[in-house]
Amino acid sequence: MKRREFSALLAGGAVGAALGSPSLAFSPPTEKRAAVKVGALATGTAQWELAVIKDQELDHKHGVELETKDVSGKDASHVALMSGDVDIVLSDYVWVAGVRATGEDFTVVPHSYAVGGLIVNPDGPIQSIADLPGKVIAVAGGPVDKSWVALRAYYKKETGEDLADLVDARFGAPPLVNELLTEGKADAALNFWHFNARTKAAGMKELISVADMMTGLGIYEQPPLLGWVFRESVAAEKPDAIKGYLDASFEAKRLLLQRDSIWDDIRPMMNAEDDALFTQLRDDYRAGILTDYTPGVIDAAAAAYAIMAEIGGPDLVGDAATMPEGTFWSGYTTS
Repeated sequence: MKRREFSALLAGGAVGAALGSPSLAFSPPTEKRAAVKVGALATGTAQWELAVIKDQELDHKHGVELETKDVSGKDASHVALMSGDVDIVLSDYVWVAGVRATGEDFTVVPHSYAVGGLIVNPDGPIQSIADLPGKVIAVAGGPVDKSWVALRAYYKKETGEDLADLVDARFGAPPLVNELLTEGKADAALNFWHFNARTKAAGMKELISVADMMTGLGIYEQPPLLGWVFRESVAAEKPDAIKGYLDASFEAKRLLLQRDSIWDDIRPMMNAEDDALFTQLRDDYRAGILTDYTPGVIDAAAAAYAIMAEIGGPDLVGDAATMPEGTFWSGYTTS
């Protein structure tokens, strides 16, 4: 559910030339490129963007040599980052805020919006949030899953009650959450976005999106969730590598958003067993693409963070009740 978006990184004429040309391959410069190593889950959706960067030689175009390292999960990516084994990983900004509050110099540039939503059977007993009390909700992760916290906050805003006291919340791994929903053992599910896409392709529906929850909570600009995380000290040591990688990343996002043929190239990575699932995965990924990194994005993240801190408490945000200054890197912008 989580997942996985910055204005164009090319001037208008360059965008037209790039998108109108028969091939996006870029002739690499002869000078030495800045190396940047990115850690990403081997089977994660971040690999789709990384594949576009490499296939289209966007790293070379922006003066960097991208190296990738497969990691086994979020915790492993954090260990790799902290140890200096990689320069950048994809993680959520709430984690960055928490560790920054302890004195670490990690910072983040947004990668994608907070997407996903509450999935139900269209013929089931839940047709609106008013039907939730007394029902079983399967949730990927634990009690501080961010989508679950967002749903609780939204429900409290609407009704004045804590949804956690009114439903049977069952926490588990993403495949189990989908299994509980499809087998009728749960009335609704909150899952990672790509697992939600599978249930929607199979006929389930999204009752309310995380974006709509945030709007209901008064956050009208969609907040980010995931971002490219690195140390400020690394950015100071090799600014060309970090900025060049971010340029390549946002150009890849633009291509993923605008060009269907790019998706044909990465389809083998998507584990889409049929056209319906492929289309659902593509469309849901695109819904999470963040195309502008501006002060408004940071403001939306700070507002969402305050809600996470209020509802999730220290178990989610640690001792940082407000988002620490510098959580989002000031050394890069798309405006």
